[in-house]
Amino acid sequence: MENTPVKSPEKSASTRTRSRSSSARTQLDPERWIDVAIDVLAKEGVTGLRIEVLAKRCGVTKGSFYWHFKDRQALLEAVLEYWKAGRIRDIEKTTAVAPGGEREQLLFAIELYGANRNRKGMSIELAVRDWARHDPRAASFVEAVDLYRLECTRKLFVASGMSDAEAKSRSLLLYACVFGLSLMHYGHFDDDIADLKQRIAERIVAA
Repeated sequence: MENTPVKSPEKSASTRTRSRSSSARTQLDPERWIDVAIDVLAKEGVTGLRIEVLAKRCGVTKGSFYWHFKDRQALLEAVLEYWKAGRIRDIEKTTAVAPGGEREQLLFAIELYGANRNRKGMSIELAVRDWARHDPRAASFVEAVDLYRLECTRKLFVASGMSDAEAKSRSLLLYACVFGLSLMHYGHFDDDIADLKQRIAERIVAA
């Protein structure tokens, strides 16, 4: 009887495990693609979101992209959905407050959004807004986020005792201020910028 080599079961199982692991790494997951896309968006804008560029950043082939996304447009939609959901969670957290603490929470929101600590976050925000200037679909996401932000702070102003009309104007002023400051270079405008920004915040929330 001819001796037929028999593969070791252990080796075969190990090989299959490595194969599955390699396949998983190659295909990644949709969240990983979105994370990389967000990073590229912040640095290069929407024009930088090309499948071959993202695949290279992920260390995989272009083919693995199509395991999760039909095409580039599907990825862009996922990026916008991710950005919108994150911004809504953020403003809900920032404006959540027990009754009686509305004024302090508004001051906190102004300080938080007016700070320059999260440069990547602001880069993403500006990149999405620049994208929205040329893309109606992106513009609809930006508008939804802006309206949600304005409504959350409007409620805080109303709860602090302002009329609805006044609350709307203060809410719009608040965001015009914090996002406007993010675009300006004013470090040498005053000897105490922190105090200057605090005085501005106090004026916005003053009864």
